Amino acid sequence: MNSKTHKKNIVGLKELRENMETYIERVNAGESITVFRRSTPLFKLSPVDIDEDMDEASWETVIDFTKETGEGVSGRELLAAMKKMHG
Repeated sequence: MNSKTHKKNIVGLKELRENMETYIERVNAGESITVFRRSTPLFKLSPVDIDEDMDEASWETVIDFTKETGEGVSGRELLAAMKKMHG
């Protein structure tokens, strides 16, 4: 990998937060991006290969917000649902 390509795959945390959709698209296109804060690497964003890395059974539903109304969910309701799911 040349240095120009390498620099393209490095992003500051602030830049990532401000342009999250752009970086999501890049990762979905197959890129891996290393995120830095104050010259320190924090984490790497990489595409997930569902076929090799995990199967659907390895995903855990914490709470399904699709069953809630469009009005949002109160903190109490969220905690009650999480307690119900996890005992």
